[in-house]
Parts: sequence; C-alpha cells; structure tokens
Amino acid sequence: MYSKVRNYLDDLKNQFDSISVERKEILTKIANYIRSKKELGKSTDLVYICTHNSRRSHFGQVWAKAASDYYRIEDVNTFSGGTEVTSFNRNAIDALLRVGFEMKQMSDSENPVYHVFHDDGEPSICFSKVYDNPKNPSSEFAAIMTCSDAEENCPFIPGVELRIGTTYDDPKEFDNTPFQDQKYDERCKQIALETLYAFSLAN
Repeated sequence: MYSKVRNYLDDLKNQFDSISVERKEILTKIANYIRSKKELGKSTDLVYICTHNSRRSHFGQVWAKAASDYYRIEDVNTFSGGTEVTSFNRNAIDALLRVGFEMKQMSDSENPVYHVFHDDGEPSICFSKVYDNPKNPSSEFAAIMTCSDAEENCPFIPGVELRIGTTYDDPKEFDNTPFQDQKYDERCKQIALETLYAFSLAN
C-alpha cells in the first residue's frame, strides 16, 4: 500500500471513538455481512450507490477496497452505481489524489473510466453508471446507499442480500466556493473513517 494512504488510514484507526453510537450500529451490519460471507467461503461484493455515481459512491468504492487490503480481508470486490449516469466528479478525484491515491484516466469521453490505485495491485475501476450496469454484480451483494436521494429513488434493487443506508451530506453544495476543497476532504475522510471502522470489525 502506498505509504501516504497507509499513514492516512493509520491515523483514522485512532479516531473510531469519534463515530457516533448510531452510526456504529449501522456500520456493524456491514461488518457482519462481510464476516458472514467469509465464514461461508464466498467473496463479498459491495455496491455503493448514490444518485449520480459521481462523488460519495466512488469514495465508498475506493475506500472499501483500500480498507479490505489494509486489514488483509480477502475476496472483497467493490463497485459503485447510481440512478442516473453523469461522470466521476473532478473535485472528488482531487480529494482522493490529495490523500495519496494514484489515478490513470483510461478513456477520453464525457464519462471517462479511471483506474484508482492505493497500491501496485489491481485498481478500483471507477466511472459513472446505473447500479444495475453489467459491470456490477446482479446477485448476492450488499447495496450501501450513500445518499438519501438514492435511498428514496431505489425502492427495489434486484439480487441484493443486504441493503443499508449510510447517507452522507453532498459536498457538491460547495462546488465553486472557497470551501470546496475543504468540504470534499471532509466527506472523503468521513467515508474513509466509517468504512475503515466497518472493516476493522469484520477482520
């Protein structure tokens, strides 16, 4: 794992006490799901879902992959999706770059594909897509809803084993303001912290 990302996660590991009891109860359900799949000898597929699949859901996808490697939990596959297609937001990309991820843009379009690396292994493959895109699992997965709009607008997700809401405030509200980078960094950190906590319990 790249040293900057590992140091970031090492620091977050000491901040679990800052997570509220209510949030910990939600995150424990994700941990229990991961543990149950391990006990059955099956891979764990996690799909992070938000309306536009451009910010919070990508944070979830990327941090879940990093957290699984941090705790050496094998056979975890992470994905993301939305209820409509946009693109991986530049401000979210920059927030991940600031904490040490590396990225390669693999296509040149309005909705580019990015390979996001936290180490020299397999990358997270990130681009905006609907949650039932063929690149995502169609059965035996957990759907983690990262925004309230997606939670309300996805009344039924076929093939899901666990559906759980871990909604986060949208940093988009601060686009093109003096607080833009600060708010994206805050949301990136919050999702990293809570994802790391869930994986610490599944270890």
